Amino acid sequence: MIPAMPSAVISHRGTVTALRFGRLAAMGTVAVLILVAGVWASWGTAQYVMLTKGRERGTVEVTRCGADTCAGPYTPLSPGSRARASVVIERSVAVRKGQTYTVVVKPGGGDVVRSGPAGVLYSWAPLGGALLLASVVVAGGLGRVRAAWVMAGSGIALLTAAFVVI
Repeated sequence: MIPAMPSAVISHRGTVTALRFGRLAAMGTVAVLILVAGVWASWGTAQYVMLTKGRERGTVEVTRCGADTCAGPYTPLSPGSRARASVVIERSVAVRKGQTYTVVVKPGGGDVVRSGPAGVLYSWAPLGGALLLASVVVAGGLGRVRAAWVMAGSGIALLTAAFVVI
């Protein structure tokens, strides 16, 4: 029985190593997927706000609001942009009836998104939430506590900045 001991120890170490690698691979994949989903959700709006060259820019004065959207007349600010009787902006806690907002027109329609620092920060808010969620996975699943604190701090800073600016 004594000659069998070293092979059992080696087999146990191999199993522990394989399980550790599997856990790190699975949790790393989950963390990356969460972050990719956050970037994907943010980029849908951020591309219009950040890459404004060649896009129509102007202001919208919100005159009416529904359950999910608000609308109002569009006044152009950029060359080549045309005035519109009504454009639609997503209703959020930051959009109020009677207020005027700088916006960028989405191509191919009458939808607009907020521009400027408020629009940029608001468009990246889903990434802030993803950073917070991924930090829990990184700390608990990967055991990288410092990296998790950096991620959580970045997410909190992004969400706080968006809240303050809007």
